[in-house]
Parts: sequence; C-alpha cells; structure tokens
Amino acid sequence: MARRLGSEVALRPKRQLTLPADICEALGIGPGDLLELSVEGGVLTARPKKAKALDALQEIRNAFERSGISEGELLQAARSARRAMTRERHGAKG
Repeated sequence: MARRLGSEVALRPKRQLTLPADICEALGIGPGDLLELSVEGGVLTARPKKAKALDALQEIRNAFERSGISEGELLQAARSARRAMTRERHGAKG
C-alpha cells in the first residue's frame, strides 16, 4: 500500500512554493523538473510531467501486446518502411 505524504507549505510573495524533500523524493523530482498542476473540486494536484510520458509509454506497450505482433515483425516492418522512405526521398537503393 502506498504511503500518503502530506505537508504544509507557504505561498511566497512571488507565488512560489518550496516542496519538502520527502515529497520531492516520493515524486522522483528535483530542481528544474516540470510539474503539471490541476485543480478539481478545490483540490490542487501536482504531477511530474514525466509521469504523463510514462503513462503514454505504458499505453503504447499495452496496445503492442494486444496487437499480437511480435517484436521481430515490428522491427522488420520499421526497416522496410525506412528503406521505402529512403528510396522515395533520395532514389537510393535499399
């Protein structure tokens, strides 16, 4: 079961927040990382942007597994498509 973390932070004059270290560690974020903020029902949610990318990657993996196409078939199709694009663009043999 995931541990729930909570903390109280103050909004600074320039609308900045300082996140506690344990919260940053739990989210796997550090200085310079982007957060996606959303408000629903008066509740602020902060989500690391990389989480969206990881969710998208998982959706791609799930779709790939459902397709029944093997990794080898996918790689072969990609190679064929690359060769065709090269021939189309450069008239090169492939």
